Formats: sequence, C-alpha cells, structure tokens
Amino acid sequence: MSDRYKIHEKNAAYFITMTIVGWIDIFTRNEQSLLLVDSLKYCQQNKGLEIYGWCLMPSHLHLICRTTGETGMSELLRDFKKFTSKAIVKMIMEEPESRREWILGQFKDACSHLKRKQEYKVWQDSNHAMMIFSNKFLYQKLNYVHQNPVKGLLVQNPEEYMFSSARNYADLDYLLEVVLVTPQLFSIK
Repeated sequence: MSDRYKIHEKNAAYFITMTIVGWIDIFTRNEQSLLLVDSLKYCQQNKGLEIYGWCLMPSHLHLICRTTGETGMSELLRDFKKFTSKAIVKMIMEEPESRREWILGQFKDACSHLKRKQEYKVWQDSNHAMMIFSNKFLYQKLNYVHQNPVKGLLVQNPEEYMFSSARNYADLDYLLEVVLVTPQLFSIK
C-alpha cells in the first residue's frame, strides 16, 4: 500500500479527507452533522486541533488543520473516528432514520474482511492526508474545500453552506471556529 497520503510529520499542517464507507451520505441530517461539528470542537479545545478550513459534505469531511498539542495528527484522527463512529451508529439506531437497516447493513458489511471483531465500520481506513508544502497549495486546497458544496449543487455560493469555513472567511455566523489563513501564517513558500 502506498504511503503517499499518510501522515508522516506529527505537527505539520495537512489537507485531510475522511470518507464514510461506501460514500454513504450520512450527513444529510442536521443531527449527524452537528455531532461531527461538536466532536471537532472537542478536539480543538482538548486535543490541540487547529483548523484553518473545513467542509462537511454528505459523505465526507475535508479539513485543513494541524495539531499543536501532545497528540499527533494520526492519533487525533484515530480517536476522532472511533468516537464519531460509535456516536453515529447510536444516533442511527435511536433517531428516526428511514434507511436504518440499509445503512447499518452497509456498516456491517464493511467489517467482513477485518481480522479484529468489530460490528460496524463507519469511516474508511485512509485519511487521504496531504501535507501543506506551500502557500499556493494551501490556498488551492482552501478554495477546493469551500467550492465543494457548490460543485455538489448544495448551494450557489460557498458562504451559503453552514457546514463550512467559507462562512468564517466571509465574516458570517459560523458553526466552528477556525484560524483564518493569511500569507504570513505559515513560513512556507
């Protein structure tokens, strides 16, 4: 397996995409989406997660971030996925969900090849992490993240999408605090 998209530097800034198994559109309801936002807030407040850009799409999450605390990025993402997986499954079981049986069946099937005992698998294993190596790359990925809901035909303008840092950059009400990117933020060319 290639390690092209793996996290190698503990506290470097990364563009990360985390995807639900089978690209299932879990985050179409506010409850599931707000659960993820609250989990990111927890990581910011307690695990040293510093977010520069983000966007939660129906089946995946984009982050531009780094860790500033003791916890490295790999460990933080592992813990984040573990916690949110359990919370998502619990929410699907307890809240009204017309696709409950189908979704849980997909999550069960995603475990069939695993050696360890696990009932449900919510997130794909890979985090598709790309280290931020230049300001040009940083701005390119930030634009990509913010344009994602527009390309997905969810909104006409990036700042209209509540589950994105495009609102922070447009100086509108937002759900999640971010560190606004400036050319001086990183000492990369």
